Amino acid sequence: MTVGHGGQAFAGAPALPPALPHFAHIRRTWDAELGLPVAKLLPGDYYVTRYNEAIFTVLGSCVSACVRERKLGIGGMNHFMLPLDRSGGTSAWAENLVSSATRYGNVAMERLVNDIMNLGGQRANLEFKVIGGGKVLDMALDVGARNAQFVREYLKTEGFVISGEDLGDCFARKLYYTPATGKVRVKRLTSTVNRAVFEREQAFESTTAQVESGSVELF
Repeated sequence: MTVGHGGQAFAGAPALPPALPHFAHIRRTWDAELGLPVAKLLPGDYYVTRYNEAIFTVLGSCVSACVRERKLGIGGMNHFMLPLDRSGGTSAWAENLVSSATRYGNVAMERLVNDIMNLGGQRANLEFKVIGGGKVLDMALDVGARNAQFVREYLKTEGFVISGEDLGDCFARKLYYTPATGKVRVKRLTSTVNRAVFEREQAFESTTAQVESGSVELF
């Protein structure tokens, strides 16, 4: 069973549910093992769905917030690279109009929450789980710690409670999130792929070989 870029189905694959118009650029495929459509996020992406879909990404120093409306099952996930855009609009990332702003945590969080609210979500019913922020390389500048600190402080300032988190440490992570159920599944990756994940985040490209150190359904 395979589904092409953008969600077009090939013979034998179930039809994918419609995506919201502004997520047409997100690559979605049918995952036979999960029995669900999967939206695959790159750095700077976010995705919101009303349907029973999973959302997938790979995180090094980046952070993803998994957010859902508990009563409606509407939810989504982001993947941000830095806490705040302090460039005053001069950042080179602004050349990529699809995901330039949402590479920054303040914009990524605002857009994710607003999209869920625009679909009928109620602020009091929002559930937050946050993943990532690893120090995947031994570098003086710990971007992962900054991202983790940002998301904790952002949610506290906004009056939200974190119901589950897996932040920090020294490894990269594969992440699957299913908004309809709120389930988070994390696969922690061995140190041999940390540099590959780091370079992927910098170049916005997927790694082709990853060694998994086991998976756990965290929340």
